[in-house]
Amino acid sequence: MWPHHPSRKEVLRFAVSCRVLTLILQVLTRFLGSSTPIVYWFPAHLLQDQEPLLKSLELVHQKPPVGDSPPGHKVPRNPIMELLYNWKACSLVTRYILGYFLTYWLLGLLLHCNFLPWT
Repeated sequence: MWPHHPSRKEVLRFAVSCRVLTLILQVLTRFLGSSTPIVYWFPAHLLQDQEPLLKSLELVHQKPPVGDSPPGHKVPRNPIMELLYNWKACSLVTRYILGYFLTYWLLGLLLHCNFLPWT
């Protein structure tokens, strides 16, 4: 048996304070993520400085899509996809950075779709 049964006021106060805290954290995270490019510049800087695979990626010849593109048109590859395809050849720093962003994306996808607090 509980020594103290919380009153409705206490339960309501606790629920409201938890929700307000959750809202503040979500809004702050969204503001920081959308208005502060340094959060993305720093990992990009680390990737450019410390990943040898990025230095070796070049434009490749691909068949142009249907249209007016000249033959031999160069199409740039997506460097992030190249890093993901060559995961085992990447440096440790690159693996940590890619792992962080992939984990953040997957957690956000799972939690937000289930109406759990995530930004």
